[in-house]
Amino acid sequence: MTPDLVIQSERVVTSRGIRKAAVVIRQGKVADIRAYGKTPGKPLLDFGKLVVMPGLVDTHVHINEPGRAGWEGFETATKAAAAGGITTLVDMPLNSSPVITTVKDFRAKIHASKGKLWVDCGFYGGLIPGNTNELKPLMDAGVLGVKAFLVHSGIDEFPNATEADLHSGMPVIAKAKIPLLVHCELSGANPQLAIRNPKSYHDYLATRPREWEQGAIQLMIRLCKEYKCRTHIVHLSSADAVPTLKKARKQKLPLTVETCPHYLFFSAEEIPDADTRFKCAPPIRESENRDRLWRALKDGVIDFIVSDHSPSPPELKMLKEGDFQKAWGGIASLQLGLSIVWTEARKRGFSVEDIARWMCGKPAELVGLKGRKGSLRIGSDADIVVWDPEASFVVEVQSIFHRHKVTPYLGRTLFGKVFRTFLSGQTVFENGRHVDGPHGSIILRSTLSRKRRIKITTKRK
Repeated sequence: MTPDLVIQSERVVTSRGIRKAAVVIRQGKVADIRAYGKTPGKPLLDFGKLVVMPGLVDTHVHINEPGRAGWEGFETATKAAAAGGITTLVDMPLNSSPVITTVKDFRAKIHASKGKLWVDCGFYGGLIPGNTNELKPLMDAGVLGVKAFLVHSGIDEFPNATEADLHSGMPVIAKAKIPLLVHCELSGANPQLAIRNPKSYHDYLATRPREWEQGAIQLMIRLCKEYKCRTHIVHLSSADAVPTLKKARKQKLPLTVETCPHYLFFSAEEIPDADTRFKCAPPIRESENRDRLWRALKDGVIDFIVSDHSPSPPELKMLKEGDFQKAWGGIASLQLGLSIVWTEARKRGFSVEDIARWMCGKPAELVGLKGRKGSLRIGSDADIVVWDPEASFVVEVQSIFHRHKVTPYLGRTLFGKVFRTFLSGQTVFENGRHVDGPHGSIILRSTLSRKRRIKITTKRK
């Protein structure tokens, strides 16, 4: 059979390591991986020494549509993803309006995405007080996981789950064998410490201490052990929790952990007062903490890295006021994740293969897409990013595709430039511009019937 396309390079990241290889693509899938130069015919794209790697999988993104598309929407978010080499997103159940805690709201989310996806996209449902009866219908409808907060989410429509809610919901989630993703901060008796100077980053950092994360993680480990529910700790910021997590791993619990680019790139010492672009929750901590997070990645205690892209309109970041207390807590970085992480990783002796594991393979595994996404192997989707680890660039407003350009990475020099992104073998981004789209599809749980899957796809023929 004649291939639809052959992509070859001297540095192809395969499931068996980096090789000089040719990736044969037929009908949107990887049909074969052959020796470099041993191709079955044209069309052939030869990328020389550029890295050919699986498209990134970002399983922690806030797209916010419907209801808050003015913060971020499907078209702008997925365009940003494609520009950053990301070919699969999974959207959190907030900060859209309505939030995704019922099947009705999930259908509204799917409808809102129609015709706007430049990459493939899945969704999570939410666990909030009183919606345990909605969890099974949501899972049957196709959500890839369930998200819960243990502290105020920032959105009143999505209140935090109590321990009683977790006891009620985790057996249902465990039965479905999908992950429960948990924002692990537990305020306890001190829900919010006083800020003496609202413009002081040091004061803001003190209001969300490491103990909040430690207490919440200890609770989730205990419940994970009790219910054998797949439990995923999102955006770990405190390295103080690493010994606790390491101990839990030795017990073979179904527990996974992620961290985010901003915790690995920035440190509290360098954040200026009143620069609310850096506000997120949990907060960015000190440089020694950052170094320990990198060690936890190396040791496998932290499984992978995702963006937690959580943008807002500039006015909600309170840029003029510089008020860390009132500013929206979220960092926009979706498009830049590969470059942010590689910039730090290369200085610390990590490899391109480490990046592929942390940002492609392991996130895909979390949401049940192992073998289909996040790897280049026969039968996988032909989702590919072509990038140059040696090339650097300066982050500029005009090159950002997020709806809003407010990000603490502006003006930074990053390494790892994306040149081309393929989705199912079709180019969606090339040399700074988007082409041939949108044609991304919605991803639902594999238990759904083929008929149902086709009915709600947004892929354009």
